[in-house]
Amino acid sequence: MKIFYTAKNYTGEKKQGELDVKDERELANQLRSDGYILTSFEEIKSSGKGNVKVEFLNRFITISLTDKLMFSRNLSVMIASGLPLSRAIKNISLQTRKKKFAQILDEIFDSIQAGNSFADALAKYPGIFGDLFVNMIRVGETSGNLEEVLNILAVQLEKEHELLSKVKGALTYPAIILVAMIGIAILMLTYILPKLTGVFTDMKVELPASTMFIIAISDVLKNHGILVAVFFIGVIVLLRFFLMTDIGKKTLGFLLVNAPLIKNMVIKVNCSRFARIYSSLLKSGVSSVESLKILSETLTNYYYQNAMKDSATKIQKGITLSSIISKYPKIFPVLVSQMIQVGEETGKTEMILLKLAEFYEDEVSQLSKNMSSIIEPILMIFIGSAVGFFAISMLQPMYSIMDNIK
Repeated sequence: MKIFYTAKNYTGEKKQGELDVKDERELANQLRSDGYILTSFEEIKSSGKGNVKVEFLNRFITISLTDKLMFSRNLSVMIASGLPLSRAIKNISLQTRKKKFAQILDEIFDSIQAGNSFADALAKYPGIFGDLFVNMIRVGETSGNLEEVLNILAVQLEKEHELLSKVKGALTYPAIILVAMIGIAILMLTYILPKLTGVFTDMKVELPASTMFIIAISDVLKNHGILVAVFFIGVIVLLRFFLMTDIGKKTLGFLLVNAPLIKNMVIKVNCSRFARIYSSLLKSGVSSVESLKILSETLTNYYYQNAMKDSATKIQKGITLSSIISKYPKIFPVLVSQMIQVGEETGKTEMILLKLAEFYEDEVSQLSKNMSSIIEPILMIFIGSAVGFFAISMLQPMYSIMDNIK
């Protein structure tokens, strides 16, 4: 088995490395024969079998944004302290509580020990470390500024996490209300309404169209609940497949940038991500063209991806980014192109983009605070209308029963 070890000799000189031995006793004996005493060791789990299968599965592994943020920050601190890259990664792996991420870090360590670059080792996990992460690391390795690049990455990931948290926070309350409302509706239609339906049938009451409609939904849910569940699951699966197609991505992108309640949030989130990521890439030493290509893969909205691809092509022809961006007024407000133009003229594009990112992040923060206050009354009106429709539909037959009794 392969073991990573740390040892020291009688003068206190430290030694680290890995050896292929039968067990730790053999390791200690080998080190002792070289004049070293074993101080710590860790078994390296081999991932050599089924490499093709493993590399394919790596595309579907995901790690939280927080884990990647902490990895970048800790790695930067360790490298700044003078620790070798491979040893720093090994240390983080040993400290990581999540087994899946620790295993990935061990495999990255093995790859670096085998002579691969850090960027190449990360590139084997596109589901975790995307083009943005890998390319910034590659530039950092090439330029010898890996520590600085890791710091930039940590800030980038931290701001990304804050941005996503604000958006999720704004949508959490409405989502909870909506799910609760659907749950109560299903409970009413499957358990309470059938009892009332029996009363209406026994009394031979003539039912209005609204009541018959609700009873029909109740009967379908009660008698064919499994089929209804299968149908909705099928719709969700088909919708997900549809959204993976170009037409689906384009349709979703169009809806998001045009939906009345959320379009401002969508535009500002994408503008802030564009400005911060582009600034981070330029600051790390990535070229403008390559940065725009990475952005076309990193931004998730179809229309922003298309704008980045177009910018990457045209900027090679000598057209300025500000003039290209100005051709997309529906997704990039005038402020974006004007600020970029100022940056191009003054030679301070990185700084201007950073200021632009901070401006839109503040805007998103304010919007997220206002989002609940905007959506809440709309939800209340919707819930009130649904409850009112149900109540009226149930009360009308009740009055008919009372009239018959009289």
